[in-house]
Amino acid sequence: MNSLLDPAILFFVFGIFAGLIRSNLEIPAQIARFLSLYLLMALGLKGGFALAHSGMNWDIARSLGLAVALALIVPTLSYLVLRKLVSGFDAAALAATYGSVSAVTFITATQYLEKHELSYGGHMSAAMALMESPAIVFAVLLANTLRQAAPASTESAQAGAAPVNTAPSGIGKIVHESLTDGAQLLLIGAMLVGILSGDTGKAAMQPFSGDLFKGMLAFFLLDMGLKTARSLPELRDKSPLLLAWAVLAPVCHAALALGLAWLLKIPAGDAGLLMVLAASASYIAVPAVLRYAVPEASPSLYFSLSLGLTFPINILFGIPFYLQTAQSVLGGAH
Repeated sequence: MNSLLDPAILFFVFGIFAGLIRSNLEIPAQIARFLSLYLLMALGLKGGFALAHSGMNWDIARSLGLAVALALIVPTLSYLVLRKLVSGFDAAALAATYGSVSAVTFITATQYLEKHELSYGGHMSAAMALMESPAIVFAVLLANTLRQAAPASTESAQAGAAPVNTAPSGIGKIVHESLTDGAQLLLIGAMLVGILSGDTGKAAMQPFSGDLFKGMLAFFLLDMGLKTARSLPELRDKSPLLLAWAVLAPVCHAALALGLAWLLKIPAGDAGLLMVLAASASYIAVPAVLRYAVPEASPSLYFSLSLGLTFPINILFGIPFYLQTAQSVLGGAH
């Protein structure tokens, strides 16, 4: 209950309420974009300052290695399950969506840890950046394989539907666009600035990246609440099995992250954030790429499930559950 009474979370709930009653409240797109970039820049700076203070060590390497492993395991497992529920292209798109990560979910989780004075490593910002792209490449490889095995244009022609663009997507182009995406590049650049400037930079940027952060996050979550409310109607015609998967799969992914973190002796705070990342789903970066990389997949499917269902459940209930579970299991173990 204390988690739900956090001002940022309350603004998210208020945004959902305003959207459901069809209020004309709206955050202009450019302002929402600015808020997103601000949060990533501030997060990168915080991570860079922490890395400048702690330096690189074996514990950090283990955490980052586990992040990459999860970014490969989660979409693979997701695809194997989803292939039994939906078409191959939809399964690949959903696997990419749930195999990638949500920056806002991660940022909200770091705020939870700081509010409860629980420690975590600044390198976890780098872990988030590392986990974003592998699932996208995975989906593109799957889509190209599916096209070669059973060309979608032939299937569409047999069904009397209009043919879609099925030209194989270039992996190099996809990787380049994923790694040079403005938001992700800003996160990495801000982290490097934090590492290079150290404690001096931290003191200079405190009014910007520290004092304003909570208010900016609340404002952005208000916008996310409005967007979530708008995506809810699209869930009505979705299969109950898919809805159940969108609720239960993130919990399974978080449990996988917890088990691997326990084996590798990852600190509780870092393990909790890895659980949050594994349980999150991308609703901005991945859908934007999938629209042209996997045009055969249904955008309403992967977008509505990730934003309309998984995201609010994680924000309202998942974050405290995952982080408290990590503290209970690992807090006194290492």
